[in-house]
Amino acid sequence: MSNSAARYPSLEQRVVFITGGGSGIGAAMTRAFHRQGARVAFVDIDDAASHALVEELQATTGRAPHYHRCDIRDVAALQATIAAVGRELGSIHTLVNNAANDDRHDWQDVDVAYWDERMALNLRPMFFAAQAAAHQMIEAGGGAIINFGSISVTTAIPRLSAYVTAKAAVHGLTRSLARDLGERNIRVNTVVPGCIMTQRQLDKWIGPDDEARIREHQCLKVRLSPDHVAPMVLFLAADDSAQLTGHEFTVDAGWG
Repeated sequence: MSNSAARYPSLEQRVVFITGGGSGIGAAMTRAFHRQGARVAFVDIDDAASHALVEELQATTGRAPHYHRCDIRDVAALQATIAAVGRELGSIHTLVNNAANDDRHDWQDVDVAYWDERMALNLRPMFFAAQAAAHQMIEAGGGAIINFGSISVTTAIPRLSAYVTAKAAVHGLTRSLARDLGERNIRVNTVVPGCIMTQRQLDKWIGPDDEARIREHQCLKVRLSPDHVAPMVLFLAADDSAQLTGHEFTVDAGWG
């Protein structure tokens, strides 16, 4: 954590569970929560990146986050991992539903199997992770769930119909869970990243011309990185945001 980063004492020793925490935005959040002193557990399927992140943080901080390999499409395995983390580290206070896959697809080529697989990856795990973690939060007296939406819902990015549909549904999920869980002191919010320059995006979709067009849309002429998203998630997990629930928080440099 840099000297200029905010420090949230309420996150010290709290148990945080992050899906897709081994690379990209997820890795930035794993680092950020870990450096706040939280007890971080994350799941991913990229063993190489995840183990490298664990080793990096062990070397730089003297302790390591907890990595569990888990394909979040397997709901039983996901919920079992959440239960295991609760037993090993204590009740989960913060759930970050980050994992997703935005592979492009032509609407004409989508069949039922592909559609169902996209929902099984980009939407279904959020609900069932929240279902499992919420029981631990209730026992602990409260908690925070942070779901990840996407700027693609409002910018009409092409070749993403299944992904955009799933991400649009996240907003409804957040609102409904905020209502259902609010009486148990559990807050639920959505973070909406803009065009974040992860290595995956740069390798697969975004070239120099694309970056130039993106900056034209942004009020702030900056290159958005995963480290720009993590501070918003920290704030929504910390006690400083104790009265905020059911809302969307966009980190997009003022897309217009």
